[in-house]
Amino acid sequence: MGRFVYWMNVSLDLRIEAVPGEDGGGDWMRIGEPLHREFNRRASDLALMVQGRRVFEIMEDFWPAARDDASLPAYMQEYGAIWTDKPKILISRTRTEAPYNTRVIGDDALPRLAEVRAETEGDIGVGGATIATALLDAGLLDELLLFTHPAILGSGRPLFDDPRPGETRPPVVVDLLEQAAYDEGVTLHRYAVRH
Repeated sequence: MGRFVYWMNVSLDLRIEAVPGEDGGGDWMRIGEPLHREFNRRASDLALMVQGRRVFEIMEDFWPAARDDASLPAYMQEYGAIWTDKPKILISRTRTEAPYNTRVIGDDALPRLAEVRAETEGDIGVGGATIATALLDAGLLDELLLFTHPAILGSGRPLFDDPRPGETRPPVVVDLLEQAAYDEGVTLHRYAVRH
């Protein structure tokens, strides 16, 4: 059975964006070549990627062209090839098709993702707080892979969305599986979610 791994760059206060529209960027992130090569290695090892529409469209707008852009460093071109070629699932109610080895799941996403998890061997990279929150609340999220940048944002999009009004979420207990340090104070922490 596969494992859903929520993979995200975060601040020390577990924010993924300082302001709306950062679209996975932001000058608070410190992504140099060694860290990007780690992204590439881990992305290459994924069996599959699952992304929400917003994350997918951010990636779609940049990485397919990056793979052949000689003005970019080789490690960025490499990630462009990895993302373009990797099997992907796009979760979207508004898009019915997508390029780059991507299939679209619209309605009933959680039951279909549970089936995907049961049918997949290896890690399934999860991109996007909305999908990660839904997987967490459904008991389907298996791991967190957090690249923590030394910045405190104080506001912005959190790692997980808050529960809906009137709902609560029980504490989520995790176990540390791996940790590492990179240039400029960035750290990696990989956790298993206890079920």
